[in-house]
Amino acid sequence: MTPANSRAASAPSASAKPAVMTATFTPPAESTMPTGDYGKVIRLGQQVFMETGQYASRYVGNNLTCANCHLDAGRKADSAPLWASFIHYPAFRSKTGQVDTLASRIQGCFEYSMNGKAPPADDPIITALQTYAFWLAKGAPVGMPLPGSGYPKLKKPEQPADYARGEKVYAQNCALCHGADGLGQRAGDKQVFPPLWGPKSFNWGAGMHQLANAAGFIQANMPLGKGGTLSEQEAWDVAVFMNSHERPQDPRFTKSVAETRKKYHDTDDSLYGKTVNGHVLGSP
Repeated sequence: MTPANSRAASAPSASAKPAVMTATFTPPAESTMPTGDYGKVIRLGQQVFMETGQYASRYVGNNLTCANCHLDAGRKADSAPLWASFIHYPAFRSKTGQVDTLASRIQGCFEYSMNGKAPPADDPIITALQTYAFWLAKGAPVGMPLPGSGYPKLKKPEQPADYARGEKVYAQNCALCHGADGLGQRAGDKQVFPPLWGPKSFNWGAGMHQLANAAGFIQANMPLGKGGTLSEQEAWDVAVFMNSHERPQDPRFTKSVAETRKKYHDTDDSLYGKTVNGHVLGSP
């Protein structure tokens, strides 16, 4: 995108290319977090991010936290780190058909990934999360492509992604933490490992239901602490297996699953409305 004030600068040569950072950005250390009232808001944002159900309970409808998909408290590259959200928004999104601010992007996370409801844009929860994102992005160039700022974009698999192969990968690499039933693990009232499907997971409108996002995240980050050990084919296969299970309805649901798929999911990247093991995904 050409900067709005580019005419005030010297004209680039015809062969000039946009600058791209080649080194992964490193956010500031937690030990450098400011004190005082400003620091309190940053810390609240971190707490909301790490323990979302505790600090933003009125807006959350499942057992996930922000940190389940944005690892290391929103710091880790290749897991859609929070610092990248700050430097890349506002931005146009095809999902909403408009330019989303960082606040509206976070609201969408509550509605879809957290299967809850969007806090008002001026709610202290939104302010705290934006402030935490701003602090994490200290020193990062705004609007410039940065390595690791999203989920990796994997090439399409050599073999079509397969449910049966994915089931085997899941049993061998994922079930230990997330359970054979995909419902995660709890210790008392605390969710230790997140549910990957079922009533307390992300809904059919969340970005992780898209196969490319799930496969990229899985290959780079899973099993936890052993990212990169699964092949890309295995990541695609287990993404299909994971997203072939039922989860909460897309909040944008219209009159039928077929109509909702046509309007919001008409792509090979989504299994919503597809029939798997005799069941139409997204139907009761």
